[in-house]
Amino acid sequence: MYKRVRLKDTVEVPPRELANVTPELVKKLLQDKLEGRMDEDVGSVVSVVNVHDIGQGAVLPNRPGVYYEAEFDAVTFDPQMQEVVDGTVVETVEFGAFVGIGPVDGLLHVSQISNEYLAFDSENQRLASNESDRALGTDDAVRARIVTKSIDERNPRDSKIGLTAKQPGLGKHGWLEEDRQERQAQAGES
Repeated sequence: MYKRVRLKDTVEVPPRELANVTPELVKKLLQDKLEGRMDEDVGSVVSVVNVHDIGQGAVLPNRPGVYYEAEFDAVTFDPQMQEVVDGTVVETVEFGAFVGIGPVDGLLHVSQISNEYLAFDSENQRLASNESDRALGTDDAVRARIVTKSIDERNPRDSKIGLTAKQPGLGKHGWLEEDRQERQAQAGES
């Protein structure tokens, strides 16, 4: 889920910039420090938007810069358990598909994609069914539910987000439309 939040953090202003400590400078320093980083409490900082307040500078022993605490707004992405997300398949492998959901990827394990058995088609880099013409590959749009999450603040790329698409209303977007049309046809027959 994307959120706009008010945060506080400290930045080090290098000596060459001390004559010009402005909200724009502090915003750039905050962007360099925080954007793309993951935090258990707020999620991934997508963008530092606006600096509201810059506190008094503090000097630390044996450090060349001056440290300023700033209050600012940021746009964050914080995946929530059981949240339904739309994403795009960025890679398929034997054990499933990696789905880009905001600034992070989630794993849609092959057992959580469909009730049909899907096998990895290495030639076409996709997961394909032997029972029907359904296949899932790179750039396919998917709707899934977040079922597990383990955030690694030190290395955000090592964070793990598990997805499922086996529930009604979830799956590859094209399959959802096919299922809807099939339900409508069955309702018309009754």
